[in-house]
Amino acid sequence: MSESLRNDGRIWVPKKKGDTRPPHQIPEEERDYYLERLYPSYGNLAPRDIASRRAKEVCDEGRGVGPGRGGHGVYLDFRDAIARLGRPVIAERYGNLFEMYQRITGEDPFQVPMRIYPAPHYTMGGLWVDYNLMTTLDGLYAIGEANFSDHGANRLGASALMQGLADGYFILPYTIGDYLAHAKPAKVDPQHPGFRHVQGEVDEQVRRLLAASGRKTVDAFHRELGRVMWDKCGMSRNAAGLKEAIGRIGALRDEFWRDVYVGGRGEDLNQSLEHAGRVADFFEFAELMCHDALHREESCGCHFREEYQTPEGEAKRDDERFGYVAAWEFAGVGKEPVLHKEPLAFEAVHLAQRSYK
Repeated sequence: MSESLRNDGRIWVPKKKGDTRPPHQIPEEERDYYLERLYPSYGNLAPRDIASRRAKEVCDEGRGVGPGRGGHGVYLDFRDAIARLGRPVIAERYGNLFEMYQRITGEDPFQVPMRIYPAPHYTMGGLWVDYNLMTTLDGLYAIGEANFSDHGANRLGASALMQGLADGYFILPYTIGDYLAHAKPAKVDPQHPGFRHVQGEVDEQVRRLLAASGRKTVDAFHRELGRVMWDKCGMSRNAAGLKEAIGRIGALRDEFWRDVYVGGRGEDLNQSLEHAGRVADFFEFAELMCHDALHREESCGCHFREEYQTPEGEAKRDDERFGYVAAWEFAGVGKEPVLHKEPLAFEAVHLAQRSYK
């Protein structure tokens, strides 16, 4: 649900673990408005990375709500806002979101609290682009939150969607079109050694995927990889979990190439084959993410290492050691990735440890 709902909604969970009573049966003194308790200055308006991390923590403690053992959500309650402002005001502000929630869950947010769960933040940052959204590689464009260096810092779905739409609708049709109108690409020689090498790699990958004829679908591997990343490299992570994740990703990748089932042929339009190729890439990307998270021994923004936090539970940066942009080069399966660094220089902004107490 939209971040805007936290303007008037109050977030809480039961104080007691395993409390499965309906929310209206839980008295006020047995509710934990944990954001208001932990961050009295900001309350429910604490930054999204903090709010997400705290929500996952209370769910991991067994105080989450909703179906499943221990619950997987927290309450977003508009009872007090409705009493204070009246139903018409709340309906005017959030009516479309309330309707969407009711259609999905069958529950009326005017009558019962919403049940929400945190989502992991994007892998943020991106590529340098010029005014036309072209990267430093001639002819390669980047749109959405993949562009403009650190433009994606601490943002979630709605803002990313809007930037992707704006770039796609209003910029790219003109900038790419202009580039193509003036581009004079050299003729590609299919006999060039570089071309033949890449063609051979692709043909071999397609052959291996189709020849596996295993027992597990591509979707099954995709979900399993996602669960590893959610548990071990999500909105908070630690060294032990990241090392475990790297091992599990390697084992899962080996199983993928041995036991995946794709079906169809390589000569036809085969979306299952396309999906399999993307998931194969995801294994390599996930491994790089875990290597980066393990190497960066600090917490910064939503990139939270549990070993590096202040006594108040806030992100604890190490600007002396990690004041740089990291770009990891994939060196091949089973090989250590190569780290490339670009130092960061701050002239107009003074670096300071943040606190939302």
